[in-house]
Amino acid sequence: MGAGRDHPAGVALLPLPVSGPQGAGRRRAFSWRPALLTTALLVLSATAAAQTESPGQTLKRVEQDLQTDKALQRQLDRQSQTLQKELDELRDRLVGLADQERAQEDELAHLEESLTALETQERTQAEKLEGERQQIAALLAALQRVARIPPEAALARPDGPVDTLRSALLLRDTVPALRARADALAQALTRLAETRETLQAQRTRTYAARLTLIDRQKEIGQLVARREELSRQTEEERQQVAQRTARLTGQAADLRQLMDRIEAERRAAAAMAAKREAERLEAERREAERRLAEQRAAEQKAAEQKLAEQKAAEQRQAEQKLAEQRAADQKLADQRASEQRARAEAETARAAPSPPAGERLPVGGRVTVRYGEADRYGATSRGVTIQARAGSTVVSPQAGTIVFAGPFRGYGQILIVEHSHGYHSLIAGFGRIDTAVGRRVATGEPIGLMPADGSPDLYFELRRHGQPINPQRGFGAPEGKGQG
Repeated sequence: MGAGRDHPAGVALLPLPVSGPQGAGRRRAFSWRPALLTTALLVLSATAAAQTESPGQTLKRVEQDLQTDKALQRQLDRQSQTLQKELDELRDRLVGLADQERAQEDELAHLEESLTALETQERTQAEKLEGERQQIAALLAALQRVARIPPEAALARPDGPVDTLRSALLLRDTVPALRARADALAQALTRLAETRETLQAQRTRTYAARLTLIDRQKEIGQLVARREELSRQTEEERQQVAQRTARLTGQAADLRQLMDRIEAERRAAAAMAAKREAERLEAERREAERRLAEQRAAEQKAAEQKLAEQKAAEQRQAEQKLAEQRAADQKLADQRASEQRARAEAETARAAPSPPAGERLPVGGRVTVRYGEADRYGATSRGVTIQARAGSTVVSPQAGTIVFAGPFRGYGQILIVEHSHGYHSLIAGFGRIDTAVGRRVATGEPIGLMPADGSPDLYFELRRHGQPINPQRGFGAPEGKGQG
């Protein structure tokens, strides 16, 4: 059956996957569907036959259906635990892939910077070689012109012998210098060829790094889609079973009321005849109970008096022991506090405190505006602005619960995560959000993507008890008032 058909009792059957580890997980998750379909068919047939049933038979049938639904609910709970385990494993894989993507983005940025430097070096060497080539070409042209003049023509020149001799000496000195410059030019050409080979290899590595980054982003996108599908399936199945259970419970309650009313009318006559005898027996029973209660009350009072005296003695003894124990504990606590202060002062003197562990920025990139600096509008920034790569994965800076996700006024797509100890993260600048309100996220879990073009900016603001604090100091930073 296709996923789009309608089935009895509002049940939609989904196609079962046939291969792969994810297919095996989905077969386990939906193995209860044939039983649910059978229950729905039984409900339809029972409804058709309900017109000929008595109220007692109908009540019995509805209670049996209700027991069947409760069994399905327990089976669904077990399947939900399996799905939750798969979701947890999927969340761990997403965190790991996001870290790998961050490392590959850093490597790609380093390769691109190196590629730019090599291209600049190639242009500089080529321009220098072109200047040398033009100078050597001019000298070679002069030598060729002199070499074509015959000796007798040189003697017949209007210049004097001294000038001719001086020109010959100058040309004789120029030839070794020209040969040296030609050798240097050959070496420079060799270096240029080596630079171009290095540049080509660097371009190849950069292209491979870009392909690897694209593959990693595709894999993260598939895992995020799988995570959302599992969450949606679990919630839909729970709602279907809960709605059917509520409907059957209400039907059973109505039938029980009808049966009770019929039974009450049948017993009314017999009850009226036995009423007087019951009242007489009840009066005798109450009198016997009253006498027995008075006897038990006297015995209970004596026992309570004895127990009170015993407890009072034990209480005095316990208070004395407690006072002695408190004095000993106070003495030991004072001694331990003194030792802890001494150790803390020694550790403070040895080294400065290290920054708190666990904090991370939601996306990799260059911080363009820091906390407390003026932003591009001239206002004091309450968070940090990070220039990231297009399409980069955005992760949760700390474990918490999503309390807002979507567009807000002029800020575009924003996300607010509530952490423990009064912390909240506000993240703006998404191209796409991959989570929903009420969802729990782990530290480093992907929660969305940056816009797919240009050099997008992501704004990250951290607040504690409603006051902004420096996000780069992390979740262990002192509270302070911040900047309202």
